[in-house]
Amino acid sequence: MSAASRLEAPQSMDDLLLFRISRILGVGGSLVIRLCEGRFGITRREWRIIALLHQGDSLLSSELALRAQLDRARTSRAIGSLVSKKLLTRESRPGDRRQAALSLTEKGRALYAELFPLVFAINQELLTVLASAEVTLHDSALDRLQARADAAVAATDLPHADRWRGGRAPRSLG
Repeated sequence: MSAASRLEAPQSMDDLLLFRISRILGVGGSLVIRLCEGRFGITRREWRIIALLHQGDSLLSSELALRAQLDRARTSRAIGSLVSKKLLTRESRPGDRRQAALSLTEKGRALYAELFPLVFAINQELLTVLASAEVTLHDSALDRLQARADAAVAATDLPHADRWRGGRAPRSLG
C-alpha cells in the first residue's frame, strides 16, 4: 500500500496524519529537548518562548501565550523561570501592572545565538532524506495543512477539556 493511500484510507492509528506527525515530532524533537535541557538548562517551552521573543521582542505575555500555543498558566510559569535565569526581562506597563512587556536579555540573545544553529542542524538532518523539490512540496503542504487546521479549530463548537480540575470534558455515552 502506498504512503498516499495510507493517509487517504487509514487502517490503524499508525496511518493517521496527526499521529504520524506527532511521532516525527516526538522522535526528532527529543533531540532538541536533550539539547535544551542537557546542555542549556532550559525546557522546550522556555526555548519556544526565547525563539518567539527573538522574532518579536517586547511582546505582552498574552501575545506570547497565543503565539506559543500555550495556555496562560504554562506561559506564566515559563516566563517566571526565564526571568529567574536572567534570560528575559518583564517590564510592567504603566497604568496596568497585569500586563508586562517581555524582552530577551543579552544572556537570552546569546543563548538563542548558540542554540538556534544546533536546532537548525537537527531539522536539516531530518530533511536530508528528501530531494529539494520534495522539501519545497512539503513546505507548501505544511502551510496548507496549518491553514486548514486553524480554520477547523475556528469553526468547531467542541467543548474544551476542564484541565484546571485535572479532568476532561464530560462525555455522553448515550
